[in-house]
Amino acid sequence: MNSKHWIDRIRTSTSTVSSPWYEVSNVDQVYSPGLLVYADRVQANLDRMIEMAGGADKLRPHVKTHKMPAIVELSVASGITRFKSATIAEAEMTAAAGAVDVLLAVQPVGPNIGRFIKLIQRYPGCLFSCLVDDLSVLASLEAAFELAGLQGSVWIDIDVGMHRTGIAPNDSATELVRSIQTSDHVRLAGIHVYDGHLHDTDSEKLRRQFDEAVKPFWIWFEDIQRASGGQLNLVAGGTPTSAFWQANAQARQVKVETGAGTTVLWDAGQPTFSPSMPFEAAAAVLTRVISRPTEFDVCLDLGHKAIASEMPLPRVSWLNFDADHEVVGHNEEHMVLRTKQPCQLRCGDVLYGVPVHICPTVALHQHAECVRDHRAIEKWPVVARNRMLSI
Repeated sequence: MNSKHWIDRIRTSTSTVSSPWYEVSNVDQVYSPGLLVYADRVQANLDRMIEMAGGADKLRPHVKTHKMPAIVELSVASGITRFKSATIAEAEMTAAAGAVDVLLAVQPVGPNIGRFIKLIQRYPGCLFSCLVDDLSVLASLEAAFELAGLQGSVWIDIDVGMHRTGIAPNDSATELVRSIQTSDHVRLAGIHVYDGHLHDTDSEKLRRQFDEAVKPFWIWFEDIQRASGGQLNLVAGGTPTSAFWQANAQARQVKVETGAGTTVLWDAGQPTFSPSMPFEAAAAVLTRVISRPTEFDVCLDLGHKAIASEMPLPRVSWLNFDADHEVVGHNEEHMVLRTKQPCQLRCGDVLYGVPVHICPTVALHQHAECVRDHRAIEKWPVVARNRMLSI
């Protein structure tokens, strides 16, 4: 999609409207349940991300948060050209939107190896890479790249304690490095570290957790760098620890790319397990009251299909509803609130809220309503919510 027109409008916005930031003046034209993305706030978050990292070249934001070409295009216009993705569809969407370097932040196995090869062939102007943490998968990648007549790029995925993916920074990881370095059709792009298990609102507590978790990694990394005879690229950190990684890298004279993604849209959950960060909610859900079974019960059209349900209740932080209440029901199409006192909400009334977890919430919507100057101005397709695009 050609987005130059809305990128220009975002940057020349001069709105002085004093209404709450989330209110949409033409809300009667917005279907519910709906996803709203506030373009000016997205841009502000991108600017903060660049400032915190120390430059756009130190960012590799994860597109899994938004899955939208429009936000990739806005990022590229801000100087960010390298990205992470969680699926081949996200990688394809990102390349089609103008990225020049995309890391598939997963180790491809089975038929996805063939899809990854096709992705590289389809978009020759973009450098694609993937993660690897297993010698047998490396052998499969080597064979696939050889058959295709290509040289592939891989990042070794290092586990610093999350134990979800990766390989510990030990002799096995060193063997993997050496195997890649002696491969004919796979080159080592760098080292990838994700530390999603590290989170705390207390910055000093989190720093101590971080220092302890990454100590073995830095010892291993420095040994590998010396043995390699050159500087290795590093993509590291989630949202809570991103500043620590940049500080460590600066002290060690190593370049690290921050791979966090939530920061572009933010959500209500992140501040509950991260130190204070200067980002603002740039997305919200819009829901309407669809039934009033009793004077205390309010039924909304915000079911599991409209807001991520993997988090404990409540799954949304309301922006324009502060009555004392609890969520007593959450089903496919409905969310039921029960207030402590008789509630004045009527059928058709609109509620705005920030999701507790934005990433899986976005994936539930075909498009987001782009809001600027309090008006929904166009629809931004959530293209990569699909698992397969053209490949």
